[in-house]
Amino acid sequence: MQRLTRKGKLSLTSRLALFFTAVAAAVVLGLGGLFLVVTEKHFVELDRMTLQDKRHLIEKILQNTKSVDDARWRLNEALNYHEDLQVQVKDAQGETVFQSPASGFAVPDRNSASIDKEGSFGVWRHADAEFHILSFETLPAYAPSPLKVLIAADTKHHIQFLNGIRTSFAIYVIAAILLCSLLSWLAARQGLAPLREMKSRAAVVTGQKMSERMPVEAVPVEMADLAHELNRMLDRLQDDFQRLTDFASDLAHELRTPISNLLTQTQVVLASKRDAATYRDILASNAEEFQRLARMVSDMLFLAKTERGVSLPRKEQFSAQQESYALLEFYEAVAEEKQIHLKLKGDGLVDGDRLMFHRAVSNLLSNALRYTPHAGMVTIDIETAASWTLVTVENTGQDIDPKVLPRLFDRFYRADPSRAHPDSDGSGLGLAITRAIAEAHGGSITATSADGRTRFTLKFPTPQPTS
Repeated sequence: MQRLTRKGKLSLTSRLALFFTAVAAAVVLGLGGLFLVVTEKHFVELDRMTLQDKRHLIEKILQNTKSVDDARWRLNEALNYHEDLQVQVKDAQGETVFQSPASGFAVPDRNSASIDKEGSFGVWRHADAEFHILSFETLPAYAPSPLKVLIAADTKHHIQFLNGIRTSFAIYVIAAILLCSLLSWLAARQGLAPLREMKSRAAVVTGQKMSERMPVEAVPVEMADLAHELNRMLDRLQDDFQRLTDFASDLAHELRTPISNLLTQTQVVLASKRDAATYRDILASNAEEFQRLARMVSDMLFLAKTERGVSLPRKEQFSAQQESYALLEFYEAVAEEKQIHLKLKGDGLVDGDRLMFHRAVSNLLSNALRYTPHAGMVTIDIETAASWTLVTVENTGQDIDPKVLPRLFDRFYRADPSRAHPDSDGSGLGLAITRAIAEAHGGSITATSADGRTRFTLKFPTPQPTS
């Protein structure tokens, strides 16, 4: 057996082995007990039949006798050689007509025996012996009154046989339990071998080696679902770990540039004496870099909060059209500078946080205006579908490579360099924040780009009617 696990708890293999052993022992003991009961009943029926045969013999003898002496002689001749059988015959006055020869035990008295409901067959125990008895009355040929007959059969040969059976059965049960215990342990250990294989594979999974997977095809059907779910968990962990690794690398890269700029400018200024205007210009430039760093840190904190599944800070019902119109007014000056036409159509209610909705749509509008060519168009289309309000921001311009679309919402990811603008101060977190806002509301965001039109669609929940 396996040793006890921590805190004295049995291992699963030991528990299964004990369970199988207990079941096997119960089955063996049940069958053995049933066999002994049936055998004992069989012996009782055999004795009953034997006593009935002797009854017919005695009745026949007494019906053909002519006197007491003749009856005594005939009974003695017929029953003298049955050592395990005792017969007692008495007349109506209680006088003994016939008594079997003494064989070491007394003939039982009817009153001291346990008689069945019919009042004829019963069991009598005397000292260490047990007898099956049969009592009846019969009318002899020589007398007008019936004789009382009592027949007793010693059951010692049955008891000896049953005792031998019990001894053999006890030895067999002990051997069977030990064998079943061993075989159960081997079967349980073999049956749980796939778990040990899964454990060994899980043990080698580390941050540097996350490609190991559970053997779904090599495990029993009962464990296949567990192995499949573990593989899915490992896939999610590998994906999250890879994203975290990429995020750390991208973060280091993004922070390196402004910090390097700050350090370089500061060292240049300290290298020689400057006038007040130069110091003022350097400090203003440093302030811009600090603002960029502050926005980046703020955006990262916002992403961390939303990805932890925090509840919306201020949830309310509002019109998506009104909020979108306010944003278009805010970006109207930028659009007029590039002669971009802004358009808003449709309406729908949103059940969520107003400020977060502002930020999500604002990020999409900012990107759309940045990449829309001169005299292009940016459209906000709002529609309601089922229990969702869809807010689509569409802009004309160069298509996005389909290979790039799935990664647009990754942190610090920027699309094709041909679409990048050197005057942009974005940190590559805008679309990631937009997706986080949509998911915080229980919605989603999708992107398509074809035929000179790029569409970003936000899905927000609509207010549910109260019952």
